[in-house]
Amino acid sequence: MTLADRLRAALERGGRGTALLLEGDALDEGGPRTPAAVLVPVVDRPEPTVILTERPMTMRRHPGQISFPGGRIEPGESPVSAALREAQEEIGLPPDRVDLIGIADPYVTITGFEIIPVIGVVPPDLALSPHPGEVADMFEAPLHFLLDPARQRQRRTDYQGRERCYYEILWGERRIWGATAAMIVNLGRRLSYQP
Repeated sequence: MTLADRLRAALERGGRGTALLLEGDALDEGGPRTPAAVLVPVVDRPEPTVILTERPMTMRRHPGQISFPGGRIEPGESPVSAALREAQEEIGLPPDRVDLIGIADPYVTITGFEIIPVIGVVPPDLALSPHPGEVADMFEAPLHFLLDPARQRQRRTDYQGRERCYYEILWGERRIWGATAAMIVNLGRRLSYQP
C-alpha cells in the first residue's frame, strides 16, 4: 500500500469530531469569515515529510511565521484549486505532481479566516522554487514528528485582553505555532496516524 493509499484510508475512516475548538471562539457566530485554503504537501519518502514555508519578515500579516502554502480562496475557486494555485505560486509546486488525498477539518482563526487544509502527496526531490516575495525559506519536517502528541505543546497568551490557547511544535530551530500547528494537531487526531 502506497503512502497516498494509507493516508487516504486513514482520512476516510477516522477521527471526525475530534478537531480542536476554533481558535476564534470570540468571533460572533454569524461574523464574517474569509475563506482560505492551504496545501499540506506530504513528501513520499521512506520516512514521510511535510513541506513547510517561512513567511518573509516584510509581510504585513504574520511575518516570519511557519505556514503551509496557501491563501484566500478567490471567487469561483474550490478549496482544492485554491490550495494548488497557491502552492504553485509560492513554492513552484506543479499541480499535476500532487496526488490529492482529501480535505481535513476546517480551522477558523481569531482573525476571521476559515482555512480548509487540502492533503496531497508529492514525489521526493522535486525542483521547487520559492517565490521570494512570499516565501523566505522552505523546509521539510518529518511527518511522524509533527503528528506526535508529545511534541505538540499547548501554550497560553494574552490577545486583545483575553487569554488564548494555542499549540506550538518545535522542530530544531523552527517554531511552528498558531493556525499551522493547530491544523497539524487536528490532522493527527483525524488520522490517528500510525507511522
